[in-house]
Amino acid sequence: MNIAAAPQSPTGATSAAPVVSPAASGPNNDRSKRNPRYPGIALVLQGGGARAAYQVGVLKAISEILGHPRDNPFPIITGTSAGAVNAAVLAQHADNFAEGVATLLRVWSQFSPDQVYRTDFVGVVKNSSKWLAAFLFGAISKNHKVSLFDNSPLFDLVEKSVNFKRITEHIQSGVLRAIAVTASGYSSGQNCAFFEAGPDVQGWRRSQRVGIRVSQFRAEHLIASAAIPFAFPAIKINREYFGDGSIRQMAPVSPALHLGAERVFVIGTAKLVKDSSERHRSESYPSLAQIAGHAMASIFLDSLAVDIELLQRMNATLKYIDDEKLKASGTNLHHVDVCVACPNQPLENLAHKHVGDLPWTIRFLLRSIGAMRKGGATLSSYMLFDYRYCQALIEMGYRDTMARRDEMQVFFDPNACPLPTEIPMSQFDPGRTMQMEAASPA
Repeated sequence: MNIAAAPQSPTGATSAAPVVSPAASGPNNDRSKRNPRYPGIALVLQGGGARAAYQVGVLKAISEILGHPRDNPFPIITGTSAGAVNAAVLAQHADNFAEGVATLLRVWSQFSPDQVYRTDFVGVVKNSSKWLAAFLFGAISKNHKVSLFDNSPLFDLVEKSVNFKRITEHIQSGVLRAIAVTASGYSSGQNCAFFEAGPDVQGWRRSQRVGIRVSQFRAEHLIASAAIPFAFPAIKINREYFGDGSIRQMAPVSPALHLGAERVFVIGTAKLVKDSSERHRSESYPSLAQIAGHAMASIFLDSLAVDIELLQRMNATLKYIDDEKLKASGTNLHHVDVCVACPNQPLENLAHKHVGDLPWTIRFLLRSIGAMRKGGATLSSYMLFDYRYCQALIEMGYRDTMARRDEMQVFFDPNACPLPTEIPMSQFDPGRTMQMEAASPA
């Protein structure tokens, strides 16, 4: 089976194209413990705040394509930021995948901002006062929890929506092989993947990233993973404060591979390859929201494209290495299908259309930093936890995925790629970047 060469979109971008990547090796890659129907498929959910509603639309389409199965097609689930919360809900329902997707649909289709952060006048003023006090008296006090929003409602939502005990039970029963959520340590600078898995799965340590086993997840792990810098406060876990898992996440697919994935399905929250835009003369200084949105795009979106391009180059290198020599070296790399589902269009315009749906208190707060203007729409697209915007993203994710229905059926069909097997390499020229491929004619 070779699903690496996908047709380009009408714009020439390859944002939805699946690729092939090398997998981790060693004791974590136990082929004897895999779902016989969906062998070794891992789900990777990227971060992106409210943009994670797109993931729900993709999952809705996958559930429909697979016939609304009870069987869990993803024995390994990893998530970052809002994707971590989605991952936990799916892991909780690992014994009934269709029910898990339906739960996500109910939550995201009825979302309101006050379920994520305080929108009442008293709450907004109180949090803004803390921000001002930290600015004025920060040199005196070291314990100001400074953030643009008070996300205490998110704690209540997570604790009500996620039964962490059930996740542990699914791990123990074998219905779920592993789950990991990623957070970034502000002291160590490490990108930490907290995981719960069977006893045969070991932790890992790489440059600036580690895998840390937990006996059972808590709400703090999910809130820390979703603690968008500046917007939400850092969360203390054990000895260290953690923020959004997208920070310094140079290899988003890596945790899934370390947990034994043999095939990976990635759901992103932005176009993987952006259309190049011309520089225009700027008459006004960029607003705080425009600068923050630019920083968030770098945090949330850029690493996935870089990681996939690196995986492509690794595959191109492996193509020229003799199998016997590779085995003798002890590296034990092998090919893994990776299918990527991402929006085919920028989400900033959609966010700008719906930013007026936010409560007046939040609109006032965002207007003060320029987020209500079109130039600040990138920041708004992360914070717009409103059901109308979320429903539009769900519909977009569903439509994009159903347009690739035949491709998805092949990817999720274990008979199309029986394991173990050698998966054919994609025709990839190491000298060509993804941007060059995107610009080439179909």
